[in-house]
Parts: sequence; C-alpha cells; structure tokens
Amino acid sequence: MKKLALIALGLLTASALTVSAAEKKEKKPLSPEAEKVRKELTEKYDTNKDGKLDEGEAAKISDDDKKKAKDAGVRLGGKKKNK
Repeated sequence: MKKLALIALGLLTASALTVSAAEKKEKKPLSPEAEKVRKELTEKYDTNKDGKLDEGEAAKISDDDKKKAKDAGVRLGGKKKNK
C-alpha cells in the first residue's frame, strides 16, 4: 500500500512539474520608441557585434543611457535578476 501511494505521489509530482514548465510567459513586443532605444544602445555598446549585450558590455553602459533605457522600458544585457 505504501509503495502504491509513493508511486502515485511521484506521478502527480512529475505531471505537476510538466504542466508548470509548459506555462511560460510570452515576451511582450516593444513599443516603437523602446525598439529604437534598444537598437541605438545595442549599436553603441555591442563591441563583439553579435546583436546582444553580454554582461561585460552591459556593465559599460553610461548612467544616462541606463536611465534612457529604463524610461523607454528596455532591459539591457546581463543576467536576469531573480525576484
């Protein structure tokens, strides 16, 4: 009986994990203004020209440009902070 309960619990846990993994949020499209700011700052700071800002490149962004990006609703490079 205990084995059956453990197996059932394991199956329930596995199915719950599968369902929660499938519920990923889609990214919201950027506004035209935000897209313009993102493109401008990527061109300015993307030293390896891969089209993305890595952590090192993001660290070099000036405070004025960080404020500009934040005001436009643009997240620039680096790792996401977990809340």
